[in-house]
Amino acid sequence: MRAVLHSERARLTALYGSLLVLAGGGLITLINILLRGGLYTRISGAVTTAVPGTAFERAAVEGQPLKAVPAQRLPPGAAEPTQEQLQTWAVTRNLSSAVESATLHELLIVSLIALAVFAVPSIWLAWWMAGRVLRPVGVITETARRLSGENLHERIGLEAPPGELKRLADTFDGMLDRMEGLVGAQRRFAANAAHELRTPLAVQRAAAEIGLAGDPPPEKVARIRSKLIGVADSSEHLIESLLLLAVSEEGLETTAPVDLAALVEAELTEAARAEAGPESGAGAGRPGVVRDLAPLAVTGDRALLGHLVRNLLGNAVRHNRPGGRISVATSAGGALTVSNTGPVIDPADVPRLLEPFRRRAERQHTAGEGAGLGLSIVASVARAHGAKLVARANPAPGGGLTVRVRFPVGPAPLRPPPQES
Repeated sequence: MRAVLHSERARLTALYGSLLVLAGGGLITLINILLRGGLYTRISGAVTTAVPGTAFERAAVEGQPLKAVPAQRLPPGAAEPTQEQLQTWAVTRNLSSAVESATLHELLIVSLIALAVFAVPSIWLAWWMAGRVLRPVGVITETARRLSGENLHERIGLEAPPGELKRLADTFDGMLDRMEGLVGAQRRFAANAAHELRTPLAVQRAAAEIGLAGDPPPEKVARIRSKLIGVADSSEHLIESLLLLAVSEEGLETTAPVDLAALVEAELTEAARAEAGPESGAGAGRPGVVRDLAPLAVTGDRALLGHLVRNLLGNAVRHNRPGGRISVATSAGGALTVSNTGPVIDPADVPRLLEPFRRRAERQHTAGEGAGLGLSIVASVARAHGAKLVARANPAPGGGLTVRVRFPVGPAPLRPPPQES
């Protein structure tokens, strides 16, 4: 009972009921005020008589009916009213006052009774109206109370005319859509991360238990050692990528002006130097690079922006075809565009390539394959800088992918300061 009395429906009922009762009380008060101003005049004009005093007294004693005539005004310049006229006026005034008082008293009593009777259906109507208005809120509350990780697919689906509550229910459904997507992405991330971290451990265990069993020759030990070092390097790269992804998701601690065109040029030079190294091996199958670097300065974190450019270029090289092409461009409007040739990608598969550990094809566990975090890191760094990332599949015969990151003109958002516990 206390919960009902402290509910929003009870408050709305009290509000609606009070307004209706006050409106009825105001109407009664207005009627009484208006009647008090003109009722006496109307009554006195209807009952005033012009009967001589002697005739009035004789009729009153003998019980004869009085002959009422309309009231008459004394002519201008006439003498003062006689005693009989004064007595007649006094009787008329007393009668009019008595009738007025009785009428107003009866009207007040009837009005108060009517108001009391009117208050009962008014409060019931207010309760019903409040319940009808708050019913969508109750549906939203019950849906939110039932929700868990197992039934995020449920929606309110409120069928109601357009209005504030309809927009509230639709907004709640949209929030559930986003939550379901985030929870699904989190589950996939956890499963893929566990798989990616378990694979090198399994390789290391197999190499140690099988390759080093018994008394292996030194050549085999050296080969196993090289294999274990490679697996460790791959695991270290994976962990560093996960840490970078987590850091970029937290936002920016500090920002400074960054010459993005010069940063892209430096990364291209570094990539070309790495390819020309003694262990890289030169070959005519490496993709050519087309540059169109217009001056572009953005505000952000230089280290994170370097990772963004490095991952874009690495993705363009890794998923290219022999003799393919890479196009890198910056524009004064704030856009960085990296396009590459390669396998033809279904446009419907492009959004999932931006998720962690998602690849176009199944992983083959070959050297230089990557962990599937490159584009997800790019998307995370872009979000941290308030940039808009758009990826689209290139049509055949060239194929490949085009990624455009458009940075805002204003300063990049800062990471919110940590709350003190």
